[in-house]
Amino acid sequence: MLPVTATAVTAVTGIAIAGYLMVVRPGNVPNSGAAIAAAAVSSSQAVAVLEQQRQQMIVLSAASHTMHLIGAPKVASQPLQRSGGSLGGTAAGGATAVAAPPPNPGTAQSIAYNMLSSFGWSPGTYFSCLNNIYTRESGWRYNAENASGAYGIPQALPGDKMATAGSDWMTNPATQIKWGLGYIQSRYGDPCSAWSFWEAHGYY
Repeated sequence: MLPVTATAVTAVTGIAIAGYLMVVRPGNVPNSGAAIAAAAVSSSQAVAVLEQQRQQMIVLSAASHTMHLIGAPKVASQPLQRSGGSLGGTAAGGATAVAAPPPNPGTAQSIAYNMLSSFGWSPGTYFSCLNNIYTRESGWRYNAENASGAYGIPQALPGDKMATAGSDWMTNPATQIKWGLGYIQSRYGDPCSAWSFWEAHGYY
């Protein structure tokens, strides 16, 4: 960087001297000392400015040689989160299944949990998917009724479809769940496939 600045200083100094010589060249002698003084002042100012710039370049050059990269910042890694929890696994339908303990005895959830194996599904694998569906559809209430006419735990539409599973379909959670599991098996193959469909469409 310094040789360029020295060249610039030389060039501007040369221009200033040439200007000065133009003022005082033969045949063009100024009629007063003011013109000569003006030429001398302008050239000395130019030299002073260039000298100041040269000093700044020296400082910048020295500073650039002392700079060094300390290190690139590191990005903090985010902990991986598994959907479905630490006991999760992927069921046949592609949905995440969560192994959960059996529900409290005597509840509709317990009836469904114990009935899953009769359809060929492992309760520990598929109950969580079924629970996701029925919790959203009916809250596991056997008398849940929708304005559209859907009824019961599986929200059969119309509700009397569940009569194929038993005449007590209106009041018996076991009858409703039996019908609901049969519906899931025939339409989706398993509860986790049904849950995947529910997640995508808001119904099953």
